[in-house]
Amino acid sequence: MFKQFYLPCLAQASYAIASNGEAAIVDPRRDVDEYIDFARDNGLTIRYVIETHLHADFVSGHRELAERTGAEIVFGTRAGAELPHRAVRDGDVLRVGELELRALETPGHTPESVSWLVVEDGLPRRVLTGDTLFIGDVGRPDLAGSRGFTSEQMASMLYDSLHDKLLALPDDVEVWPAHGAGSACGRNISKETSSTIGVQRRTNYALAPMSREEFVNMMTTGISAAPAYFPYDAELNRRGARPLSELTAKPLAADEIRAMHATILDVRDAASFGGGHIAGAINIGLDGQFASWCGTLLRSDATLVVFAASAEKASEAVMRLARIGYENVAGYTTSLDGFDLESLEQLSVAQLHDTSLRVVDVRGPGEYTAGHVPDAINIPLPELSARVDELERDVTLAVICAGGYRSSAAASLLAQAGFAHVINVAGGTSAWIREGFATETSG
Repeated sequence: MFKQFYLPCLAQASYAIASNGEAAIVDPRRDVDEYIDFARDNGLTIRYVIETHLHADFVSGHRELAERTGAEIVFGTRAGAELPHRAVRDGDVLRVGELELRALETPGHTPESVSWLVVEDGLPRRVLTGDTLFIGDVGRPDLAGSRGFTSEQMASMLYDSLHDKLLALPDDVEVWPAHGAGSACGRNISKETSSTIGVQRRTNYALAPMSREEFVNMMTTGISAAPAYFPYDAELNRRGARPLSELTAKPLAADEIRAMHATILDVRDAASFGGGHIAGAINIGLDGQFASWCGTLLRSDATLVVFAASAEKASEAVMRLARIGYENVAGYTTSLDGFDLESLEQLSVAQLHDTSLRVVDVRGPGEYTAGHVPDAINIPLPELSARVDELERDVTLAVICAGGYRSSAAASLLAQAGFAHVINVAGGTSAWIREGFATETSG
């Protein structure tokens, strides 16, 4: 039995591998009930909780899952994990029923990265590659600087791991990575969540024939900055996070919230936020890659108060924030009563087409270059707060992204920074193109 659990919010994949009533869970997310339910429903005993590496982009549930099931936590020996675990080296084997799980040390994304080869009836069937090999991409090598390695050194390790370990496997071996499109752990990850070694050998740009020097140069050039919370999450995973049940949020009254001077995180959709919100609130909607954007745009040490449409949505936000190690939610509210309110005008692309407004495109550079509203200024959303001085404060700014999610977040950040004339473009560049309006494709 083999199952992939995919979490779109974090573009994150975890796995269950089972045989003869035994199971291993690989790269579990922080909320572990789904794995426990899966084991119970299928009559399985979870023997191992395996981590391919110290994840930086999300908090793992390995500690809680092991405590609740009696399973053994497994890390690569270089991880230096600070909780009880089995440390494995290259070639070590775990047995799950009739299956053999063979450790392949594949450093490069991180020093301790281990891929796991699933061997059935003596033949390699699948390889769980963690963040070493993605579908259409490979892991970025710049997230381990604080551990004494340069990006160039890590990229050189990655070259060896790919060519000496993973590409040495038969072409029909299935590839199951820890992330899909949207993860900050790679640069060009496909929307597909599995493949084969043979397909990747033929189609993955990073596996094309090239020298070590060419590979290192390619992998260390033009990398966007990693979200600031990444080092914190990696160290939290080294220690093991506390149980998710210990994190709760209580309803707060308006006067309590005003006295806190907290960051108000409005998790509603862009249209609801635009219709009316607490003055100074940041809009990061639950309907998108919420956790990743919170980790990118919000300080990890900031006190947060969630504004949501319901208590259930507020609880969901708290849980999804905890997935990235944000445990600083003081409480929530579902009412606008008692607050100073603001609105954010929503402009259709047809209305934008008939104006001469200054357009700020907050998509990534590649998206912008592929096609944008003529004369739009490109400031990617992760860079916006550091680059607000590049924008004029006395003109009206129409903020646009692909569909309206990122632009609403960006517009709320600009309003918080004192920009009084900001508009969100509903539907974004996708709607602009659908309407047949002209675009520019140059940078």
